[in-house]
Amino acid sequence: MFQGCFRRNVTVVTIYSSLGEEALCHSLNETEVTTVICGSKELKKLMDISQQLETVKRVICMDDEFPSDVNSNWMATSFTDVQKLGRENPVDPNFPLSADVAVIMYTSGSTGLPKGVMMTHGNVLATVSAVMTIVPDLGKRDIYMAYLPLAHILELAAESVMATIGSAIGYGSPLTLTDTSNKIKKGTKGDVTALKPTIMTAVPAILDRVRDGVRKKVDAKGGLSKKLFDFAYARRLSAINGSWFGAWGLEKLLWDVLVFRKIRAVLGGQIRYLLSGGAPLSGDTQRFINICVGAPIGQGYGLTETCAGGTFSEFEDTSVGRVGAPLPCSFVKLVDWAEGGYLTSDKPMPRGEIVIGGSNITLGYFKNEEKTKEVYKVDEKGMRWFYTGDIGRFHPDGCLEIIDRKKDIVKLQHGEYVSLGKVEAALSISPYVENIMVHADSFYSYCVALVVASQHTVEGWASKQGIDFANFEELCTKEQAVKEVYASLVKAAKQSRLEKFEIPAKIKLLASPWTPESGLVTAALKLKRDVIRREFSEDLTKLYA
Repeated sequence: MFQGCFRRNVTVVTIYSSLGEEALCHSLNETEVTTVICGSKELKKLMDISQQLETVKRVICMDDEFPSDVNSNWMATSFTDVQKLGRENPVDPNFPLSADVAVIMYTSGSTGLPKGVMMTHGNVLATVSAVMTIVPDLGKRDIYMAYLPLAHILELAAESVMATIGSAIGYGSPLTLTDTSNKIKKGTKGDVTALKPTIMTAVPAILDRVRDGVRKKVDAKGGLSKKLFDFAYARRLSAINGSWFGAWGLEKLLWDVLVFRKIRAVLGGQIRYLLSGGAPLSGDTQRFINICVGAPIGQGYGLTETCAGGTFSEFEDTSVGRVGAPLPCSFVKLVDWAEGGYLTSDKPMPRGEIVIGGSNITLGYFKNEEKTKEVYKVDEKGMRWFYTGDIGRFHPDGCLEIIDRKKDIVKLQHGEYVSLGKVEAALSISPYVENIMVHADSFYSYCVALVVASQHTVEGWASKQGIDFANFEELCTKEQAVKEVYASLVKAAKQSRLEKFEIPAKIKLLASPWTPESGLVTAALKLKRDVIRREFSEDLTKLYA
């Protein structure tokens, strides 16, 4: 449908299906959408708000079977019927110009109502052509596993690359990805096992889950299996870190066959390249995936506003914590943020807010001139720049590292600055943590945290301790469980060398996971801080009592 619209120079509006009713109405009405393309599940959601939609006239359902009681003012048809109509009534293409708007992509709404980012065809092509020069040997023999929403800029960019080089695309979903995924019937194959892809994209939250899943299985087996895995992993880690005494050559081959082959089968066994985008990947996860999956990870940094373009790590770069050098389509600079203490004159590396310019920089926010002027600037040479709000530093070799985010920094009562994202990343390595949000109030001298507990790990600990509980929700309220998880967080904080004021003084254990459907995280699994604060306002108030 995307490519069909591009061929006729029809602007496509992308909206996350996990958005709430208010955000959906806002996005559809603001862009004056006339035709909606969706699945039967999303159609039911649309029907609930049909009276609030002002311009919708047609609905094309990707499924052949869909609800019959569609709004009487709408013309509803299936994608199959649209294909048939196209075959019977062929039309000539109306090819777009580079400056024409290809996509109005609505953000995930992590900070209020979503904003529509206007991307031109030139923006999309700039990123696509740049990525093709970075990833080696892309070609028709490659098979790409598509499972992220097409409303995510990383997925749009990746699929556009695959269509350009002529490789195959297999469509799956996060809940059917592996043999053990939630929506896969026991004994049947998941998407990656059936497809055997050679290239995948992933956001850090998903790779963190792959890492945690493997570790849980290894820990559950215990005994010789765990000892063998730990030894093989340590040997390969030593090699990746540059030691000649690590596992190289024949020894590497031995561990691949004995230990890591089964893990690689989880992702189809044929992966030769993983592209990670969105938030920076933790060093621990990057090393773990690199060793266990046996494929290099291309770390990229970009935003919807930069059409996914920004920086990208080189194929053979095994360093961790960095997101590579600028893409051929992008210019990247740092500007001082004196209030936060980040300056381009800092030693040993310049630090500051990351600003990206180039042919991939989008036009701005649809019908939101005020916000556009706030973060988009044009210099005296006519170069368009986007101010990301992320804080970074440049290494001597020209590679960028993300170290902070302006919006995530809170000043405590005595003047100390706490970077919420940095603290969350450090604490999330605790095996008891499924998700975590650190909260800081400027009227207090300490921060607190809401912790979504890992059910498998916490229940396993409780069983070993002989603690009785009726259900997981009850277990999360028990003082012993809270103390155990808190001790684990303090240990993780010390490992990451957090300051004392950065370590949450109190925590609240939560049993229910945060999902895009719950509205507490985005489709890319980023925290919606404002929504979470409202949802758990009573708990946060009690933590400061």
